[in-house]
Amino acid sequence: MRAKLILLFLAFSISTGLHAQTGFPFDNEIRAFKHQDSLQFPPKDGILFIGSSSIRKWADLESRFPNEPIIRRGVGGCELWQVVDYYTPYILFPYKPRKIFIYAGENDIAGGKTGRFVFEEFRKLWKMIHQKLPKTTIYFMSVKPSPSRAKFIGEVNIANSLIRKYLKNKKNSIFVDVSTVLFKPGTTTPDNSLFEADLLHLNKTGYDRWQKVLEPFVQ
Repeated sequence: MRAKLILLFLAFSISTGLHAQTGFPFDNEIRAFKHQDSLQFPPKDGILFIGSSSIRKWADLESRFPNEPIIRRGVGGCELWQVVDYYTPYILFPYKPRKIFIYAGENDIAGGKTGRFVFEEFRKLWKMIHQKLPKTTIYFMSVKPSPSRAKFIGEVNIANSLIRKYLKNKKNSIFVDVSTVLFKPGTTTPDNSLFEADLLHLNKTGYDRWQKVLEPFVQ
């Protein structure tokens, strides 16, 4: 009983802290997650998926891995720097997950930032996680080549290349290529049939491809 009261107090404190902030990106979604946590807090040592709308819209993620303690925390169309600057105290560190899958960076690049910027922000995030949760395994899901954002592919490739190289010799750190599985066979061109009509978000078949890549890492 005492533990539950403490948990509720912490959830209330975090919620009030969020209300006090101004200009907090997607603050309504973060408050909704914290309210959800106050009703039923995810189990410790879970598997956290965090990032932008490619995680938020993966509505059947939990049912695809029914035997795993999946925690899905996709936030609007957030950018990686926002995860670094805002979200870690609310929807990352409190869960103390044993694995963290990160999908973010695509919106940063579409917003005019460079692939190197995405890499630098990820490096900040990696250091933050490694410092606070040194036993947690970090998985960076590569920035995908969305057909509607084809003009940014050069910066996408730079971000992926720099992050892959950075993680190569890092303990408990894995770069997961979820990009090439979205290509047409024998090409480096994304298959439009794996995307929704907006040619930005994956459809069920696209998420099927991601699931096959992620299964060995999740389980």
